[in-house]
Amino acid sequence: MIKYIIRRLVQAIPTFFGITLFSYLLLWLAPGSVVDRLFFAPNISEETRERLEAQLGINDPFHVQYIRWLVGDDWLRWDSDGDEIADSAVEFIVPLDANGDGEPEPPGKNYGILRGDFGRSFIQKKPVMQVITDNLPATLELGIASLITALVIGIPVGVISAATKGQLFDNTSRIMAVLFNAIPGFWLGLILLLFFGSQLGWFPLGARCGATLTGICPPIYERIEYLILPTFVLAATNIALFSRYVRTSTLEVMNQDYIRTARAKGLSGRIVYFKHAMRNAMIPVATLLGPIITNLWGGAIVTETVFAWPGVGRVAFQAAIQQDFPVVMGVVIFAAVGTILGFLLSDILYVVIDPRIRLS
Repeated sequence: MIKYIIRRLVQAIPTFFGITLFSYLLLWLAPGSVVDRLFFAPNISEETRERLEAQLGINDPFHVQYIRWLVGDDWLRWDSDGDEIADSAVEFIVPLDANGDGEPEPPGKNYGILRGDFGRSFIQKKPVMQVITDNLPATLELGIASLITALVIGIPVGVISAATKGQLFDNTSRIMAVLFNAIPGFWLGLILLLFFGSQLGWFPLGARCGATLTGICPPIYERIEYLILPTFVLAATNIALFSRYVRTSTLEVMNQDYIRTARAKGLSGRIVYFKHAMRNAMIPVATLLGPIITNLWGGAIVTETVFAWPGVGRVAFQAAIQQDFPVVMGVVIFAAVGTILGFLLSDILYVVIDPRIRLS
């Protein structure tokens, strides 16, 4: 198992760099100017524009920008006066105040995602890693809650549907699964907010918690009403997937000899379905967990935006609209690592669920 995990992590290295290269290329090809977004000066002179672009490092060729973003800018700097401080490769007429504290950025500051430094946000004037970590707890809270909800509801529904094949519960669950798969998340979220939030007043109309003096949300059990609707919207599609896959897998398992033996022993239907059949029917769930962990990030962007949930997804959406490229790329890298680890988790779960499977 350890050797397999190490081999998979080594194989993930070129995948990771491929993702970074392709993602950075897409942002580099994106239309519009970051300078116009930051300084709101449509009549800015060409000389000033070039100076500002040089400060941001966006006027260099693509390969220079990419390598600098990846490994830092040591290779573009040199110590010309021997004071052990690297001189900038570009002489700026107006020094760049990257952190918004009124002081220019000191020379020799090196960035690079391989060093764990994703640079600074153009808009928020903070390190990208700080922007992500400040909003990460809210995203993890929503994502974990939605995943647990999908597993707790979807798996039993799939098993019961298989046990009641062709009956009312089975037909109803299949119809609901089609509906949840077909309805867009943003539309479902808006309808739930309109009906349960605005009309009935059962739930708040967004946010993670109410206003507090400290700005810190209280524990979940004190604000559970804020979590219910976004959790259901984010979990709806996964509930449908789990129920359909588990139903199909359970129907296949029910024809196995060990199931017939269990029935011949006089075991109750509940034990036969939920103890003997469900474990082997869980293999498709392990297959789905990897992509679902990744899709939670994509779904969280929509859900967090609709419900004004202060998570990484909402920050990524706002950064894309504002062309805050460092934040966008930081979120992309974060999601890429989650994707790689999610698929690795799926392979490991195969062995946990079915001991007959061996990773070699």
